[in-house]
Amino acid sequence: MQSHKNSSNLRQKAVKGVLWSALDNWGRQVIALGIFFILARLLGPETFGLVALSTIFLNFLQIFIDQGFSQAIVQRQDIEKEHLDTAFWTNLGVSGLVAILSIACAGLIGDLFKEPQVTPIIRYLSLGFIISGFSTVQEAVFQRKLAFKSLAIRSLLAVIIGGIVGLTMAFMGFGVWSLVGQQLTTSFAQVLVLWWVSDWRPGFRFSPKHFKELFAFGVNIMGMNLFNFLNRRSDDFLIGYFLGSTALGYYSVAYRLLLNLTQLLTVIISKVSLSTFSRLQEEPERLRNALYQGIQLTSLITFPGFLATVILAPEIVLVIFGEKWSPSIPVMQVLNLMGIIYAYFYFNAPVMMAVGKPFWKLALDFVQAVCNVIVFAISVKWGIVAVAAAYVLRSYLMAPLDIWVVWKLIRIDIRTYLRQGLIPLAGTIIMLIAIFIVKYFLSTLISSFALLVLSIFVGIIVYVLSIFLIAPKLFWQVVNIAR
Repeated sequence: MQSHKNSSNLRQKAVKGVLWSALDNWGRQVIALGIFFILARLLGPETFGLVALSTIFLNFLQIFIDQGFSQAIVQRQDIEKEHLDTAFWTNLGVSGLVAILSIACAGLIGDLFKEPQVTPIIRYLSLGFIISGFSTVQEAVFQRKLAFKSLAIRSLLAVIIGGIVGLTMAFMGFGVWSLVGQQLTTSFAQVLVLWWVSDWRPGFRFSPKHFKELFAFGVNIMGMNLFNFLNRRSDDFLIGYFLGSTALGYYSVAYRLLLNLTQLLTVIISKVSLSTFSRLQEEPERLRNALYQGIQLTSLITFPGFLATVILAPEIVLVIFGEKWSPSIPVMQVLNLMGIIYAYFYFNAPVMMAVGKPFWKLALDFVQAVCNVIVFAISVKWGIVAVAAAYVLRSYLMAPLDIWVVWKLIRIDIRTYLRQGLIPLAGTIIMLIAIFIVKYFLSTLISSFALLVLSIFVGIIVYVLSIFLIAPKLFWQVVNIAR
C-alpha cells in the first residue's frame, strides 16, 4: 500500500514537473525564438558568426565551472548541507578564475580566427561566468525537489528582460553588441529571480570530504561536457577557422533553430526524467516502462516537428529570417533529419545518470566526439551543407551503439524500445505527404507566408487525425495526460 502511495506521489510530482518544465521551455523558447527572428532580420550573418566564434571559446571554459556538481546533487539519494555549501563556493571560486583567464586569453582567440572584433566580445561575455557561479547550486536544489515552477518563473522573466535589452540595442544600431547585451542581461536577471524565489542560502563552510563525494560523480559529468562540447562545437570551430564568420553565421542560425526545436520538443520530459529515473533506480521494471513511455510521448511531438521543418525550411527562412539567410536553408533541412535520433537518445543520459553509471555516458560521448571531429575535419572543405550531412550520417551510423548501451544497463526489450516510434512515424509520413501536396499545388498561387501558415495548419490537422485513426487508444491516453 505504501509502495503504491509512493508511486502515485512520484508520478504526481513528475507530471507537475513536466507541466512546469513545459511552461518554462515552451514559454522561454517561444519568446526567445520571437526575439531571435527579429534580431536575425535586423542583423546580418557576419554578426551572428562573430558571436558564434566567441562562444566556442567561452563554452569550452564553461565545462570547468560546475564540475558536474549540480547533477551530482540531483542524483544523490541523500544530500547534506555541507554538499550544497561546498559546491556553491567551489563553483563561485572557479567561475572567478575562469573569467580572469578568459579575459586574458581573448586576444589570442581573436588572432587565431583572424577576427580582431572577437576579442572585446569575449572579454565582455566573460562576465557571464561570474554571474552563473551564483546560480548553479540553487538551480540543482530546485531540480532535486522537482520544483520546476520556480525555475520556470526565473527563466521566463529573464528571457523577457534580456530580449527587451537586446532588441532595444539592435534598433538603436549597436549591432553585435545587441547580442552581447542580451546574453549578459538574461544571465543576470536569471540569478536575481532565482535568489528571490529560493529559500536556500549558502553557509560559510567548505568540506573536503563532501567535495570528494560530489567530485567522484561530477568528474564524469565534466568529462561528458567536454566531449559534448567537441560534439556540438567542433563543427563551428572548423567552419569559423576555414570558411570564416559569415559562413559560420549561416550555419549557426540553422543549427540554432535545430536547438530551439530540440528545447521545445524534447528537453521538457528529458529535464524531469533524471529526477524521476533516479527515484526508480532500484525498480528496473518501472524504470524500463518509464523510458518506453517517455520515448513514445516525445516521438509524438518530435517526429512531426523536426521532419515538417525539413519540407518547410525554404518558407520558414524566407518568411521569418529574410532572403539574405537563404544559404541556411539546405543546412536546416539536413540538420533536422536528426529528429528521430533525438527523440530516442535524449533519454540515454538520464538513464545512465539515474543508475549511477556516468562513466558509461562518458565513454559513449568520447567515441562520438572523436568520430565527429574526424568527419567534420574531412567534410568542411566541401562547405557548411557537407558538415551538416556528416553530423547526421555519423549519428545514424552510431545509433546501434547507443541502443546497446541502454540495453546493457537496464535490459530493455529492443523490439519494444524501437516500437515506441512506429505510430508517430506513420502519422508523420501521412502528414508530410499532405504538406507536400499543399506545396505542390499552391506554391505558385499564394505568398510564402500564406503557404507556410496553410501547410502548418493542414499538417497539424492531418497528423492528429492520423494518430486518432491509427492508434485511438494512444490518442485518448495523450488527451487524458493533457487534461
